[in-house]
Amino acid sequence: MAGSLPAAVGFLAEIRPDGGPPLRPDFASLGGRTELAEDTGGQSLRAVLLHSGAPDGAHARDRGRTVVFAGELYNRDELARLLPAGLSPDSDAALVLALFGSYDVHAFRLLNGRFAALVAAGERVVLATDHAGSVPLYASVAAGRVLAATEAKALRAATGGQPLPARPVRRLTGVHQVPAGTVLDVRVSTAECVAHRTWAPPLARRIVSENEAVETVRQVLDRAVRVRTGPDTPLVVLSGGIDSSSVAALSAHRSAGRIETVSMGTEEADEFPQARVVATHLGSAHREITVSMADLLRQLPHAVWAAESLDPDIVEYLLPLTALYLRLEGSGRRILTGYGADIPLGGMHREDRLPQLDTAVCHDMATFDGLNEMTPVLSQISGHWSTHPYWDRDVLDVLVALEAGLKRRYGQDKWVLRAAMGDLLPHEVVIRPKLGVHEGSGVTAAFTRLLTDAGVPDQQVHRAKELVVQELFDHVVVAGRHPDEVKTGEVVEQVAERLASGATAAL
Repeated sequence: MAGSLPAAVGFLAEIRPDGGPPLRPDFASLGGRTELAEDTGGQSLRAVLLHSGAPDGAHARDRGRTVVFAGELYNRDELARLLPAGLSPDSDAALVLALFGSYDVHAFRLLNGRFAALVAAGERVVLATDHAGSVPLYASVAAGRVLAATEAKALRAATGGQPLPARPVRRLTGVHQVPAGTVLDVRVSTAECVAHRTWAPPLARRIVSENEAVETVRQVLDRAVRVRTGPDTPLVVLSGGIDSSSVAALSAHRSAGRIETVSMGTEEADEFPQARVVATHLGSAHREITVSMADLLRQLPHAVWAAESLDPDIVEYLLPLTALYLRLEGSGRRILTGYGADIPLGGMHREDRLPQLDTAVCHDMATFDGLNEMTPVLSQISGHWSTHPYWDRDVLDVLVALEAGLKRRYGQDKWVLRAAMGDLLPHEVVIRPKLGVHEGSGVTAAFTRLLTDAGVPDQQVHRAKELVVQELFDHVVVAGRHPDEVKTGEVVEQVAERLASGATAAL
């Protein structure tokens, strides 16, 4: 990687025959903004690139085609071997453009990365997400016009969009989220759209020996950490559990100097002692950040604003991370997390019945799309770039495909990961049961208490959480209010009153 952060972390782009009115980008992400205007075979392409200081690397043009690219690729060396001799693209955008010239939309089947991309080629506009949709991509398509953006709120003013083979966005008529691992191939003049799936979670399961499974998991995870580390000192979010500790250990193992680690807790709960054990063992420069629970709950609007998610469980997971990122000093840090390992490994399903465990893995892998758990906007609201090695494409292909008995073995959840990391971590860390970040900080219990204190009956708490998140979404995404203007307590009171009166249909 040439720099600490990707060339661009987001974009808003429009393609139409004429220039049209000025673009008015609305992003939660921080970053420099550079405007781009080009002709692409009779169509006018205009874009606003949200970048970290090197916008030229976020777009490439050749032979009437233009690529706009947000994010980064993790298999550049392998991809470069597919190019003609002597061709050496100097950016991810240029590499994608060269591959598109040879493979067309199937080029996106080759990419392992964290990205959203747009290719404009005359009458065609191609919109693509990475395998996990980890950089969300939204589109509004009408005859003679295509709009695309990495945040739904940037398309708030879009009107007249036609139905797409994609997920509609709540109360943004005509705006859709491009599915994970998907290419939408759009004809500008007619708005005709064809979807191509470029990745799907493996359904078959591999039967391998313990030694082979352990060696393979260690190898692919080590590579995923290495390609995400960048040239600067890595910063790892550390809870002291096996997931984040493994990422920290592999980062430290490859780093020439001390890595940095950071943990977050509240006055109600933290995992500071467990994280200290790992930090001491690795010799990392470690920090602990305590956020009051009251402050944490007040930042619910920021979590919804960044994630653009409507799932209350996901928002609970992401809220502590949002609060942590907002408190990291400086800007432009590359942050690695252990987030997401539980999904392919069934880590939250601690039972010995293997059919049920694999059923849970299949369900979780089939339903992650659109939840925006991995979105980099969570860290970009404070100018940082986060990335998650467990959701590397090659790591997922290995972890998901392992038969369930390697995930739950000898009475341990995520056994294969624990065995793979046994030589780099203290034994007490390797065997420690997993807690989610929302559990380790007490968020779930505190959010529940906030609602019950407002008069919500216990049996309606989950429904109330759904309504609170929907209301926050309508404020900060649909209506465009800044999250600082939205008071969590007031929204909770409104939802409690509506539940009491039975007037929730409008929500």
